[in-house]
Amino acid sequence: MFKTKAAVVEGPGAPFTVAEVELADLRPDEVLVRIVAAGLCHTDLGVQAGGIPFALPGVLGHEGAGVVVETGAAVTRVAPGDQVLLSFTSCGTCPSCRGGHPAYCDTWVPQNLILGRRSDGEPTITRAGKPIGGRFFGQSSFADHAIADERSLVKVAADAPLDVLAPLGCGVQTGFGTVWNVLAPEPGSTLAVFGAGAVGLAAVLAAAGLPLGAVVAVDRVPARLDLAREFGATHTIDSRTEDPVAVIAEATRGRGLDYAIDTTAVPSVVRTAIDTLGIRGTCAVVGAPPAGTEVAFEVQNLLPGKRIVGVTLGDAEPETLIPQLVELHRTGRLPLEKLIRHYALSELDAAAKDMHSGRTVKPVIRMDT
Repeated sequence: MFKTKAAVVEGPGAPFTVAEVELADLRPDEVLVRIVAAGLCHTDLGVQAGGIPFALPGVLGHEGAGVVVETGAAVTRVAPGDQVLLSFTSCGTCPSCRGGHPAYCDTWVPQNLILGRRSDGEPTITRAGKPIGGRFFGQSSFADHAIADERSLVKVAADAPLDVLAPLGCGVQTGFGTVWNVLAPEPGSTLAVFGAGAVGLAAVLAAAGLPLGAVVAVDRVPARLDLAREFGATHTIDSRTEDPVAVIAEATRGRGLDYAIDTTAVPSVVRTAIDTLGIRGTCAVVGAPPAGTEVAFEVQNLLPGKRIVGVTLGDAEPETLIPQLVELHRTGRLPLEKLIRHYALSELDAAAKDMHSGRTVKPVIRMDT
């Protein structure tokens, strides 16, 4: 048993409260990581609000970055002292995992979300001797220390800036992966990103590095649209004052988009993204709304070969994609510093408020150990 400090959410709608918790002894395939930093993602806030199922009270956080403290007996990929980024977990043996698509693992939902425990029901986190939800996305990294599956870890260089790279584990990986892995837009094609938060701006960066005919960013926050232009968007649309469907129709000379990405999880915005598609266009739905959310669309509008595809974590294999993103940052082509603002663990609620208001694109929590 290992004592550490963590931010606990007591139940739906409750704030983050810093408390002492206990971590279980490591299993052979597990790793104890001292967390240096962790990104705050809308998925964390969706759980906190009660819209996404998870065992509460519990510890959230799924964009961790830290240093390996101890490894289980069967761990071979990392060793104590290694710097690592933490991402989601997967079984490694189902058809999706074997085929290079661990984000669609047969066990993804229970192992990353619903259980809050190991697959045999044993907890990784207790408080005052009583089990609470842990192992969120295989980590629960809003804490000074976390237990992670070996499969969740990606080793990075000893001098890698962990408090900058932490968002690669989910948000940035999702944006890049959706463009590179799922849509794979052809040269000259057109693409629009609805929602210029961390995921959306990552998608803009991914698209801007390709020879596309147009890269459009749609948002309601002027500062985020400014960033989108800086990151390579050829067109930006302020949806408070402009009609995205009309502007995109004009920008594409009436053809409509080849590709659209919705990161907002707002039903009306998803509908708008679908409506902007041209013949054989594809809309990737990335945002995660509360369970039961539905979107209405005109069926006949899909008949000209249009497609709607759901995407989890950019259909990424973290050990392949994350090192590529680390290299993009090292060479100046992924300016994460322009997205992030740092907060203390005790400031998680303030960070969430700033993210909702648009003041901060990507909050990153720095641990004080």
